[in-house]
Amino acid sequence: MPGGYREMWNIAAPLILSMASYTIMQFSDRVFLARFSSVAIQATLPAGVLAHTLICFFQALAGYAGTFSAHYHGAREPGQCVRATVQGLWLALASWPLIMLLTPLGLWVFAVSGHAQDVVAAEQLYFLILMAGGVAVPLNSAIGGYFMGIGRTKVNLYTNAAGCALNVFLNYAMIFGHFGFPAAGIAGAAWATVISSFVTCLMQMAVFIADDEVRLYAVLSIRAGQRRLTAWLPERQLLARIVRFGTPSGFQRLMDNGSFALFVMLTGRLGEKALAASNIALSINNLAFAPLLGFGMAAATVVGQHQGARNAVAAQRAGYTALKMGLLYMCMIGITFVLFPRGYFELFKSRDATFSTNELLTVGRTMLLLMVAWGVFDTISIVLSGALKGAGDTRFVMFWMIAGGWLCLVPGALFLLLRGCGIIELWCWLAFYICLLAGGFWWRWRKGRWKSIQLIEQREGMEYIPPVTDEIH
Repeated sequence: MPGGYREMWNIAAPLILSMASYTIMQFSDRVFLARFSSVAIQATLPAGVLAHTLICFFQALAGYAGTFSAHYHGAREPGQCVRATVQGLWLALASWPLIMLLTPLGLWVFAVSGHAQDVVAAEQLYFLILMAGGVAVPLNSAIGGYFMGIGRTKVNLYTNAAGCALNVFLNYAMIFGHFGFPAAGIAGAAWATVISSFVTCLMQMAVFIADDEVRLYAVLSIRAGQRRLTAWLPERQLLARIVRFGTPSGFQRLMDNGSFALFVMLTGRLGEKALAASNIALSINNLAFAPLLGFGMAAATVVGQHQGARNAVAAQRAGYTALKMGLLYMCMIGITFVLFPRGYFELFKSRDATFSTNELLTVGRTMLLLMVAWGVFDTISIVLSGALKGAGDTRFVMFWMIAGGWLCLVPGALFLLLRGCGIIELWCWLAFYICLLAGGFWWRWRKGRWKSIQLIEQREGMEYIPPVTDEIH
């Protein structure tokens, strides 16, 4: 059945496993850093979140070419999928100088964060290295979006899993100084992330260039009287269309991550133990959050494909199917948060920490329970916002995220801090914010206005001609 469990699982399973490998990479990264020093585990989450915040606009914009690929795939126009991806790659490359220009802003944020000086120094070092190699993030998003859009998500799985495995190895080697590497601590973790990101990008590019449709695209350009290079140049009309729909998606991601980054920074003003407990709990939350992103990406892909095929009924069914699957996963991982809180926190035990695991658990156990409570609503937000973006309803997602983050989460957190409230009160406010987001996305999806959005034109640019002989292979 179109939009049913089998179709969704075929797309979602590789994406979930891909995000699971990414989760393992981040989880091991932070476990290694926690065992290296307590300063490192305090610094890595704020620095990583801020770096991702400043890069995520370009990541979402370049990656939105994958949504166009999904629509074109549903419309049975594979040549257009390639064209859209090429434009996404150009957008990713154009973002590199802009990412570098944003680096001083991030350094200033850490300088005025109010964190301990040794933590600030570690945050700035980690942040600088991530920003230097930041172009790999939008490049991976653009090229990975092609394979998601056409349903070949196993490519995403294999390349991301290989990159994550390399990252875990490099983390162990470069943080502690094994296999001939110097012990670089938090800088080693950052370099491991950058190197593995570029390796993942190169693997995906190699598969993309060898793809039959990509080779056919170049051949058709020659038949149309164009030079081979011309097929890979920016195309104003399609590029403008991707920017038109992708900019709200990128701005939404920026505002959402920005509000969360500010929330993480504010928790650092509550002291070393509160910051460590919050960072560890949020790192544990990635075990639930990152695979849920796989369900969100699958929802965006399948909804986009059916919308491209002008089948809104199947698209709606796909959104609900992804949501049910995500909720089942969230319930399963949530049970482990309730039953094994000590085991999770023991993994992040630092050898030079000034507080014990028991002290962390006094607040950490409550944080894990809150994560279980908000997990259901977080699942609704992630999956349905992905489905809405897959349908092209990027403006609503942008406005709702901005309203929730900057009119609810940030002002409320500042108010609680001024009132002298503690970390648990801030986390309760975070839970309320997540519930608010979920309510808005649920209402919008049920309303169904996204069904009338036309993301792609019926025929745009060069027409795809199927091969009739083997001469082009």
